[in-house]
Order: sequence, then C-alpha cells, then structure tokens
Amino acid sequence: MSTRRRFFGALAGSLAALPATLRATPRRAPRSEEWDLSWLDDLKGVHKQVFDVGPVQDGLLHVVMNWLNAHNEVYGLRDDQLSAVVGLASRGFPANASDALWQQFPIGEQYEIRDPATGEWARRNVLAHVPPDAPPMLRGMSVPALVDRGVIFWQCNNALHGVAGRLARRTGGDPEATYATLRAGLMPHVKLVPAHTMLVGLCQEHGCTYEALV
Repeated sequence: MSTRRRFFGALAGSLAALPATLRATPRRAPRSEEWDLSWLDDLKGVHKQVFDVGPVQDGLLHVVMNWLNAHNEVYGLRDDQLSAVVGLASRGFPANASDALWQQFPIGEQYEIRDPATGEWARRNVLAHVPPDAPPMLRGMSVPALVDRGVIFWQCNNALHGVAGRLARRTGGDPEATYATLRAGLMPHVKLVPAHTMLVGLCQEHGCTYEALV
C-alpha cells in the first residue's frame, strides 16, 4: 500500500472514531409545528452576527447599527449581503412590545423606562419612535430602521411567560391571559422562539459570530 493510501486510510479511521457529537450531522426540522425556525436557513450573509441583548437602555441598538455601517463602509457590502440577529429575552422584552401593550400594561414603569418627550413613564415603545427631526444616527438605530435593513429580532417564549407573570402580579391579572395578550401584541416583525439560549446556539451553528450587549 502506498504512503498516500495509508495516510487517507488512517484519516478515515480517525474520523470514524470521533464521538457522534463531534461529527457533522444533518440539521433537523423542529418536531413541533408550533416553532418555525426556517429563517435560520436564510442567514446567508457574507458576515453574520447574533447580538445577545440585555436590558433596554439608551443607545441599546447603536452597536447593531454600527456593525451594519462598518461593513457597508469598509467592505462595500450592501445590507442584503449581511445577516444581523438581535436576541431578546426578559430584560429586552420592551423593545419587542407594540404600543398597544405599552398602553395596556405598565411596561415603562416596570422596566423604569421614561419617554424622552414627556419625562414620564413611557406609554409607547420608545425604541420604535424617533422624532423626524432627530439626528440621522438616532433615527438609524430605531427598531423600524433596523428591521428595514433586514435585521431579525426574536423574543424568547420562556422569558415571555416570566414577563407575563410579573405584569399579572402588578396589575392583578391572570398570568395565562396576560401571556396570551403579550404574545398576540408583539410587533409584527418579531420571531417568537422557544428558548433564548437555544437560539443563541443555533445561530452560531448557522455561522453567526456572537456579541453580548449588556
């Protein structure tokens, strides 16, 4: 047997001996039809990143905007050649809530978010509303502006149950009814996912780099 054949024979034997968890395996479709995770397969950007977002705060989405802009400027890539995913769980929930939810529940007070226009506890999604005369940078890091650029936002379903429980206690409501209302009132672009930690991993398996925004 030639040296070349012996080498490839040994290599094949070594790969076969690897633990199953280290061998490439085909991706499986979710067993439950409740979860549509097909969007993961659409992450085909030249560069891909998942942003693990903590609490809502001023400038929260500035980093996401900067990531897109830097790739536009440095590599000349269009937004549709990039894949950015923003993962939100409990502390980031307000960014995913529609104005109707902010008006129905004390989200601003619960999360200590004030409306910059009034100084009062916010009764609207302040990350989705930017004054038309605001500087371009502020307009560019609003939720609608980033969605228009192709950024994907998710909401952790496990976390949503926890949010519902806390808001129900605060309002004297029923946790399950509150959960149903919150789920129905997410902003239209938001993708509900079973577990935040699961999707952080799946995004990385689909080629995304990882950045924590805390």
